[in-house]
Amino acid sequence: MLRCHTPPQCGRAPLRHHGRRESAPGVVVRCARGAPQVSGLEAAATGHAAATKAGGGGGARPSLAERLRLGSLLEDGLSYKESFIVRCYEVGINKTATVETIANLLQEVGCNHAQSVGFSTDGFATTTTMRKLGLIWVTNRMHIEIYKYPAWGDVVEIETWCQEDGRIGTRRDWILKDLANGEVIGRATSKWVMMNQNTRRLQRVSDDVRDEVFIHCPKTPRLAFPEENNGSLKKIPILSDPAQYSRLGLVPRRADLDMNQHVNNVTYIGWVLESIPQDIIDTHELQTITLDYRRECQHDDIVDSLTYIEEGEEKSMNGSASASQHKEQQQFLHCLRFAGNGDEINRGRTVWRKLAR
Repeated sequence: MLRCHTPPQCGRAPLRHHGRRESAPGVVVRCARGAPQVSGLEAAATGHAAATKAGGGGGARPSLAERLRLGSLLEDGLSYKESFIVRCYEVGINKTATVETIANLLQEVGCNHAQSVGFSTDGFATTTTMRKLGLIWVTNRMHIEIYKYPAWGDVVEIETWCQEDGRIGTRRDWILKDLANGEVIGRATSKWVMMNQNTRRLQRVSDDVRDEVFIHCPKTPRLAFPEENNGSLKKIPILSDPAQYSRLGLVPRRADLDMNQHVNNVTYIGWVLESIPQDIIDTHELQTITLDYRRECQHDDIVDSLTYIEEGEEKSMNGSASASQHKEQQQFLHCLRFAGNGDEINRGRTVWRKLAR
């Protein structure tokens, strides 16, 4: 399992929502509810509610970042919404946001959600009881589906919330929309478990922690993927050699390390994509990615990326990606493992749709 600083937690103290108009330097701020049709930075600012006076800080004055951030808890305090402008350095060769950009935005909005309700800002988003007991959150699954990639200059609105998931876990979900027209352009979900930071063993969520974390989460299940047999639940099998495609000897860069001195979870997405065949990259775009995290990766580890044609796809592909470029959809299974001992770091699945030309 990978320790990651994206927080799964919902919140302990709701943020008071103000219907009046407030201002911060250079930003127009309005209530997120019932926002009219607007554009530009002002449109993005409609997601920035008055994260000002409560913020889990008992009336403390908010930081400059909190006042300028284009996000807030919604009125019921059970979810958080934030808007982001896609920057030129966040798009790829197709002039649309990369999946790494999307994953980074999900991570950012999750962190901001946790901060807005007063959890720790040390990268673990822990509650008071968790810090006393040396407990942290680790993620064991991330599932992202993108229906339409935003382009440079588009404004993406992301809503996130979390809820209980069994006795030892939580889940965090996201909905992504194009702020200009309200269209849902993506969904994501993740599963988290609690670990003792010192022993590295999983631990059941105690009643004290549950009271701190779940008090302002949805009271009834709310799922980004409510459909039966949805892809986010599909198991990923154990993979064995040989892989049809591989990229060996990947080394973490210093920039790949997060604030906890471990490889950031978004880096794993990039490593998975490194072993996708080039003809798929040229003719398709990533629609869905699922990653099961099994081990942590540190700065001195060397990683091999392996890609397999998913069973059922192989016959139609005749063992070659180029033999099936006419297909509208392609599916692959993935394994990242340590180059030295072969231990599995994570396993994954990707689904690719044919590019519209």
